[in-house]
Amino acid sequence: MEILKQIAEFKSSPELIEKLKEHSVSKKYGAGEIILDENSHVRSIPIVVKGALKVSRTEEDGREILLYYIQAGQSCIMSFLGGIHNETSKVKAEVEDDAEILFLPVDKVGLFIKEHPEFLDYIFRLYHTRFEELLEVVNAIAFKKVDERLLTLLKKKAQLAGQDTIQTTHEQLATELGTARVVVSRLLKQLEENGAVKLGRNKIELL
Repeated sequence: MEILKQIAEFKSSPELIEKLKEHSVSKKYGAGEIILDENSHVRSIPIVVKGALKVSRTEEDGREILLYYIQAGQSCIMSFLGGIHNETSKVKAEVEDDAEILFLPVDKVGLFIKEHPEFLDYIFRLYHTRFEELLEVVNAIAFKKVDERLLTLLKKKAQLAGQDTIQTTHEQLATELGTARVVVSRLLKQLEENGAVKLGRNKIELL
């Protein structure tokens, strides 16, 4: 749980960290597992201790779009909002890399906010970060070509993995970009011809 001590808002409050450990439940997940699905009730707030989650939204026609990633030390602001207002989830949270997650029951959130202003500061910072990321998604969809969005996504995945080789499929990338697999395959081939990537079986290396 060392990551909790590295969160800026928690550094000045060892008591808050101890309470989080006391009232939360720690669970481990493998890549691809879904910890929160759309339209499901939010029972607890996840704080990522290790690994990463990807948060996406599915449209009525079945298309899915990646909204943002949640990295170690971060949480899902959509879970905060849904849990506090007793609403169902509007997004899906899936494990990107093997993860360890701390789940804080929703009924404890109000108490934490009341007794520890640092926890509220943490929520506000997350909200600000996610708002900026969602603006980037809107900007990318409206103004950027798919090849630019694809390269940005590959770089983000490499950053999360901490290495230049990414374990993924064309289908997965297409789903996260909200486009067709054939489009992604064609663009990846172009990127390979331009010397930007090297393609392998279910893996892509950024050059």
